[in-house]
Amino acid sequence: MSTKHDQNGRGAQETGASGLDELDEAILHYLERNGRATNYEVGEAVGLSASAASRRIQALETMGAIRGYRALIDGRLVGKRMTVYIRVTLERQSAAVLEAFEAGLRRTKGIESCHLMAGQYDYMVVVRVADIEDYDRLCHDKLSRLPGVLRLETSFALREVVHGEAN
Repeated sequence: MSTKHDQNGRGAQETGASGLDELDEAILHYLERNGRATNYEVGEAVGLSASAASRRIQALETMGAIRGYRALIDGRLVGKRMTVYIRVTLERQSAAVLEAFEAGLRRTKGIESCHLMAGQYDYMVVVRVADIEDYDRLCHDKLSRLPGVLRLETSFALREVVHGEAN
């Protein structure tokens, strides 16, 4: 299937309310797996010149579709062998309590991610720690002292099965 593109590699078809067309989606898909790819490599993968790929990537960055680039670190090789999932329940769910908790969590080192949840608990926090003692220090010294925390429930990952390899 061939599509005609303008000088920016823009095709005629957009796919949905996001304003992204098939080429934008292909670029995003490629960069998810190859974040260090050159503009030439991205262009080759999606059927564009390097300069057209570069303009597309810059537009995707500007609109916020690409929020940044980062290295995926193997925690085992840097002493952070355990992935821990911590379910946080707050005393109440008022805007002030949520904001205070989130602000405190943002200042806490070692947080890999945090998500506001719907359901039985309020937040899911993901951390990488060296060992059980490291986890205990984080919970006792930091997380349990954040504003509004009522309860912390923890699960430890046995092994990672898939990481960032969505189809």
